[in-house]
Order: sequence, then structure tokens, then C-alpha cells
Amino acid sequence: VQLQASGGGLVQPGGSLRLSCAASGLHFSLNTMSWYRQAPGKERELVANITSSGSTNYDDFVKGRFTISRDNPRRTVYLQMNSLKPEDTAVYSCQVFLRGRNFWGRGTLVTVSS
Repeated sequence: VQLQASGGGLVQPGGSLRLSCAASGLHFSLNTMSWYRQAPGKERELVANITSSGSTNYDDFVKGRFTISRDNPRRTVYLQMNSLKPEDTAVYSCQVFLRGRNFWGRGTLVTVSS
């Protein structure tokens, strides 16, 4: 299983970014896909996930600002991030739980700063 996140960068507060995570080595459409983030000096935390049927779940700190979606033919999960805040600065990684373990992709850095 390989997961490759992209789309991070530097953005001003209030700005937007769209992250992508391309997956391979799994039946993508059958799996729940998740985005996590880890800020400097903090533990990794769940941002959002999306099930195989398209149901979504968000942590309270991103509700109403972030949207997770998936494109099964492209084997890609997205995270649209709007109204970004400095506290959203973190390395964002995608994750899937499969065959009894977690698989993580290399993260992409999002920096929200003026």
C-alpha cells in the first residue's frame, strides 16, 4: 500500500488549500480514508475521514471549514481547506487501516502565516 499526499504550502490566514492523497496497492473504493495532522510539538490528530459509502466525519476544530471527498476511479482522497487559521499549521498525512494495521503516507506541510 502506498499513499502520497500533496498540495501543501504557505497560505495566509483566511486562505484556502486543497490537499490530495493518491493511493495504490489496495481496493481503494472499499476502504475508509482519513486525513490526520501533526503540529510541531503536538500529537497527531484526526482531521476527517470518509467511508466507502461516502459518509464523512470531521473533528470539531475543522467542521464547517474543511471538506473531505474521494474520487474512486482516480484512487484519490481530497481535503479542501477553507478559512485557514494559523493553528491549522501542521504536517497533513493520509491514512488507511487495512490488513490489521495502519498505513501512512508521507505528509505534506501546510503553513498558515501572514
